[in-house]
Amino acid sequence: MEVKIELIKELKERTGLGIMACKKALLENAGDVEKAIEYLRKEGILKAAKKSARKANDGLIHSYIHFTKRLGVLIEVNCETDFVAKTPEFEKFVHELALHVGACEPQFLSRDDVSQDFIDKEKEIFRAQLKETKKPADVIEKIVEGRINKFYEEKCMLYQEMFGAQPAKTVEEAVKENITKFGENIVINRFALFKIGE
Repeated sequence: MEVKIELIKELKERTGLGIMACKKALLENAGDVEKAIEYLRKEGILKAAKKSARKANDGLIHSYIHFTKRLGVLIEVNCETDFVAKTPEFEKFVHELALHVGACEPQFLSRDDVSQDFIDKEKEIFRAQLKETKKPADVIEKIVEGRINKFYEEKCMLYQEMFGAQPAKTVEEAVKENITKFGENIVINRFALFKIGE
């Protein structure tokens, strides 16, 4: 089943959740917005969204060095209190996020971190690639938008599928689950990936 973009936008506006979470909720509920909201409430995701508005001024900076010593990650993950920051469960989650950065090599945290100039250049490249297809301009624009959305999913950490997660979920969904679990806002603030020779 394909979910209409208008329904995803409506659910996003009403809940403040990300596009992927809204799409998943609508898929689970046959495109019914009201049922999707009820589903999100039952799953505790809406509760997490409300907590995500609170300030996260504590947390951890964590490092991960791969056993080959050829790859390393530094990541800062914030929460609201040092009480949560010092728990083994929070440390484990931050470590899992560092492993994800090492394995999936995101370039950006979210779409907000991608400059408009960068996106404009990517769109220009995609349009040039599609010029030979002789498709109408409006069709090309839809394809370009689809490719840009795919780019966000592949290159932005929050929308990537979480490395090693069972069942499969995005990093954004994993963060929201942990917001619900800890009862505090959790924010991935920044990360850096280091590779020998790069």
